[in-house]
Amino acid sequence: MIGGLSGIVLASVPLDVQVHDTYFVVAHFHYVLIGGALFPLAGAFYYWFPKWTGRMYAETMGQVSFWLLMIGFNLTFFPMHILGLHGMPRRVYTYQQGLGWGTLNATASIGAGIIALSILTTVINFLSSARSGALAGANPWGADTLDWSVTSPPPAYNFAYPPVVSGPNALWDAAPDQPVVVGLRSDVREVLITQVLDAQPSHREEIPGHSLAPFLLAVATTIGLIGAIFFAWFFPIGLGLVAPVMICWFWPRKVDVIDELVQEQQEILRGVTV
Repeated sequence: MIGGLSGIVLASVPLDVQVHDTYFVVAHFHYVLIGGALFPLAGAFYYWFPKWTGRMYAETMGQVSFWLLMIGFNLTFFPMHILGLHGMPRRVYTYQQGLGWGTLNATASIGAGIIALSILTTVINFLSSARSGALAGANPWGADTLDWSVTSPPPAYNFAYPPVVSGPNALWDAAPDQPVVVGLRSDVREVLITQVLDAQPSHREEIPGHSLAPFLLAVATTIGLIGAIFFAWFFPIGLGLVAPVMICWFWPRKVDVIDELVQEQQEILRGVTV
């Protein structure tokens, strides 16, 4: 919220002219990035750690890591607002004495060290909890989403049968005899496609298997785009590399066509059982 409000402040042209390219801007976007992205990411890490490892994250150490990050973050970046208003430019590593920036800049440096200590305690907690933390069970939080309906960590196939959702809170709204989807093939990666409005079964779709095409496409695109930064003729080279990869990736195989025809006939004869 502080980052958002300081962004509104920077939208004022007279003030923006005054603090442009100063530490005020550094403070603003770090409050946006760390407050808006890093803290939620840390929360997500704590939340899904049990599902990922099958063990609980040590709560006491987790609270220590959180408060270190909270204190270190504010101690680092809040003084930068004042430094920017006092004219300290960004992207400098040294400055003359007597400018009035020393105390606040030293405070920000201390805060950065506290942030590093928070990251260190998080890593230590992760390693120790992943090895010897309390067993989590399937749903230690009493959560309502389907990811917590399977064991922790989840099996390689995720769900033995695709679950049926009966309400906005999948697990809380599930009946004791909640139905599951059956009738899908187990020898291929097949999923059930339903209608958008009422979730009635529509057809079955086979998910593509493993392929090098996405990786090769990423490499070809990277070569074309990075090369085009320096030489314009790299752009058609990139297109020449991308085109054959995409053609090979999307070219229909004969076995796929046959499988589609067989599947359509099976759908007509027996339908999809739910």
